[in-house]
Amino acid sequence: MKFVGVTSCPTGIAHTYMAAEALEQAARDAGHEMEVETQGSAGSSPLKTETIASADAVIFAHDLEVKDKSRFAGKPTVDVGVKKAISDAPGLIAQAVQLAEERAANPQAAAAAGAAGAGAGAGALVTKVDQNASVGTRIRQWLMTGVSYMIPFVAAGGILIALSFMLAQVAGGKKGAIGVTNFSLTDAAGLAKSYNLMTHFDPTSGMNWAGLLFVVGAASFGFLVPILSGFIAFGIADRPGIAPGIVGGSIAATMGTGFLGGIATGFIGGFIALFVSRWKVPKGVRGVMPVVVIPLISTLLTGAIMIIILGRPLKWLTDHLTDGLNNLGTNGAGLVLLGVVLGLMMGFDLGGPVNKVAYTFATTGLATVAASNGDAPQLRIMAAVMAAGMTPPLGMALATTVRKRLFTPAEQENGRAAWLLGASFISEGAIPFAAADPWRVIVSSMVGSGATGGLVILFNNTLRAPHGGIWVAPLIGNPFTYVLAVVIGTLITAAVVIGLKSMRSTASTQATAAADQLVAA
Repeated sequence: MKFVGVTSCPTGIAHTYMAAEALEQAARDAGHEMEVETQGSAGSSPLKTETIASADAVIFAHDLEVKDKSRFAGKPTVDVGVKKAISDAPGLIAQAVQLAEERAANPQAAAAAGAAGAGAGAGALVTKVDQNASVGTRIRQWLMTGVSYMIPFVAAGGILIALSFMLAQVAGGKKGAIGVTNFSLTDAAGLAKSYNLMTHFDPTSGMNWAGLLFVVGAASFGFLVPILSGFIAFGIADRPGIAPGIVGGSIAATMGTGFLGGIATGFIGGFIALFVSRWKVPKGVRGVMPVVVIPLISTLLTGAIMIIILGRPLKWLTDHLTDGLNNLGTNGAGLVLLGVVLGLMMGFDLGGPVNKVAYTFATTGLATVAASNGDAPQLRIMAAVMAAGMTPPLGMALATTVRKRLFTPAEQENGRAAWLLGASFISEGAIPFAAADPWRVIVSSMVGSGATGGLVILFNNTLRAPHGGIWVAPLIGNPFTYVLAVVIGTLITAAVVIGLKSMRSTASTQATAAADQLVAA
């Protein structure tokens, strides 16, 4: 048979592509053909019309609403969450086969269902959120929609700023540093001259190139709060939410309310835009609603609420949270404990909501110290979170290498892939193991990740890049001890999972022996 599918997840990074690969592999193993459209953060390449037309069934594995769902109207459809495709792709293929066979046996019902599906899909609103999900799930998806669009700005800005500091030290010696204010560059190595990079740039000066990297990186960081706010609002109200969300986020950033203000304006702008867009208006007014009325009213109200009501309380709260985190930085034990807790969160659900909360906490903190050239606690927290996220797949990979008999052939194959996934900071590489043996794998992952997070803080490692794993090693402060922390966490994870699985294997052997003795008696 021929199948097509669509995969998507809130961040559009790992689950989306792992689910697609799992489905395509399961289809091949079962003797079928399958092509999957990944609606991820890198965009998507839509399936060809003829490919969809020739398909016997469709599999949707998604945590976001499928874009252009009406293309698949009339096809037998398996509709599940994205993690189901990772943990049980063969089962989904079997369901698709069964549905296709039932549809082939009753073509009249197929035609009726196709007509109904086309009618339902034609007017469907395409958003970044499943509108049929529970309230709690939708709130998480709205927030993660904003985070997923924000991450590229964090990555570009963070890496460029980190490279600027590295280049400044090479160009200006150990005392080399850069300070950028209104696009001015000051050489702190002793040249003591300041000039505007927009009007003067010396391509032969290493400090000039360092300043250039810093300016571009700082500009990228300047968009974080508006983009977060704008795409939270987009998740709520679709395109009408973008204008009030981005404008509200810009006001929040200007008032110094940080990401708390961005989150607030995202939800406020989104709900106001959604409310206004649902007004019943005369036909003559409908044409100007999306280009004039909705952005005008929603943007004005969002900005006014932020400036008049929420701005000062959120600024006060943001300042106190920042002060508290900075105080933790001077209290070694407190910051190490925070690293352990964040590590436990990263290992708990391996890319799920709890994992994403820890990751979002780290990336938003990273953005607040964009221009810092010291040992800011936010930089240590980002380092701890990434190291803790690398540990679970690496631990599973090591365990499948040293104790193959405890794992199935499929798990051994996943273990080989987990080496690269773990090294690249893709925690989801451990999901196939957790799906097959949840409590043993999750306990092992949490123990190893918690230890890694605490060690990274203890070793004073820092990180400016929000992603990349071992591939951004030049941007890590004290990279050798950082790798040591990851190695220790990997060894702990592997040891715990091997120990727990060995206990199960021993218990199973003893039970079998006892049963054989009873039969013999």
